[in-house]
Amino acid sequence: MSLVNLSPSMSLRSRAISAGAWNLGALVTSQAFRLGGNLIMARLLLPEMFGIMMIATTVSVVLHLLSDVGLRQNIIQSPRGDDPVFLNTVWTVQIVRGLILFASTLLIAGAAWFAQTINLWSINSTYAVPELPLVLAVTGSLAIIYGFQSTKVDLAVRAFQQKKVVIAEFVSQLAGLVAMLGVGYFTRSIWSLVVAGLVSAMVSTVLGHLWFEGPPNRLQWERTALKELVVFGRWILLSSAVGVLAMYGDRIWFGGSMTAAELGVYSIAVLILGALQLGVQRLFGAIALPAFSEATRTNDTARLHALYYRVKLMFDLISLFLCGLFWTGSPLLISILYDERYAQAGSMMSILSLSFFTMRYMLANQVWIALGLTKYQAMDNIIRVVSLWVLLPLLLAIGGVKYAIWGVALHTFPTLILVMYVNYRLGLFNLKRELVVLPMLVVGALCGELMTGLAKWL
Repeated sequence: MSLVNLSPSMSLRSRAISAGAWNLGALVTSQAFRLGGNLIMARLLLPEMFGIMMIATTVSVVLHLLSDVGLRQNIIQSPRGDDPVFLNTVWTVQIVRGLILFASTLLIAGAAWFAQTINLWSINSTYAVPELPLVLAVTGSLAIIYGFQSTKVDLAVRAFQQKKVVIAEFVSQLAGLVAMLGVGYFTRSIWSLVVAGLVSAMVSTVLGHLWFEGPPNRLQWERTALKELVVFGRWILLSSAVGVLAMYGDRIWFGGSMTAAELGVYSIAVLILGALQLGVQRLFGAIALPAFSEATRTNDTARLHALYYRVKLMFDLISLFLCGLFWTGSPLLISILYDERYAQAGSMMSILSLSFFTMRYMLANQVWIALGLTKYQAMDNIIRVVSLWVLLPLLLAIGGVKYAIWGVALHTFPTLILVMYVNYRLGLFNLKRELVVLPMLVVGALCGELMTGLAKWL
């Protein structure tokens, strides 16, 4: 009898572990593709092309997150998640959203063109580059393509069939990479970057309809399903809207303050650090939240504290080491990977690497979610937004872009006040533990200096 009772739980756990492993593999592969493709394209294209594309991508992502109502999350968690009527309603909403996003992008592209005709922006601004409006308009069509993505993909995630999802993502990314390299080699134009996104989106959408199992989608509109989507999605919409302004505020401000070439160089620094930070966060997030949630469900406070300190120790040591390593070693890394046109990305990365110091405190968010204290996560995001959007214009006015990059690196430090206050109330703040890991920062910095010295000597 015990075996019968345990087998569903064991099956669920094994499927969850398998899904997590495939997710991690997908992340590593995805970032490897991004970095590898970027290294090759940096030798084929001018830096300003990456700057223009960074603005186009930012506009697309910001619009998507500002309208994110958690359609995929709703399918995964809803009791009606496998009901064809519910799925078709989601698909219909998804298409309508895609059309609205495309129309919004066209309006922004038109506004960008009009702003250029009246010379609203400085001639050195990325927003003043003539190619930007058309790139924005064409990139906006991605919203329509993804709007037709099949809900079969979401059903696969719901059923822990992550292997199939990862393979589909791999194939679509590979198709986009091949298209980008081919067009880039023959044209040496920014359109190679645009085509890559379009090809990847089309391959992903086609695979979703043809390769995955599940009921085929058709247009349908059920009021009950729509009401569930609205109730579930309103808080996700608020969280996404606040979060996107914190994540992409630097691109928005720098688009008007940097030349396209400078923004292209900045995008290299952001790409490398962002890929590494995302990998570390995903790795620890996959471990932390399930473990914290299990301890919370059993009301085992002592176990929750022990788990938190154990995971935090590893997270702290890795984050602090990387902070020190990139602080001193970034110029060397950029000089190895890129040519002299991108040399400034090294000094930018050194400054931005300070964000590793505060990144380690994001583990507290996992505890808050496990305890159901999501309001503190929202407060954390609000502090980030306010800090970034106050610091950047202020520092731009005082010292220009060089000062503003410091603002990007340091804007998350005010959130430490909230983290320490909340964790102290939860019994999860220990000053001795906070101080004992700090020498790892020096170790990382010394390693970076050592590698730089060896490279100069050789």
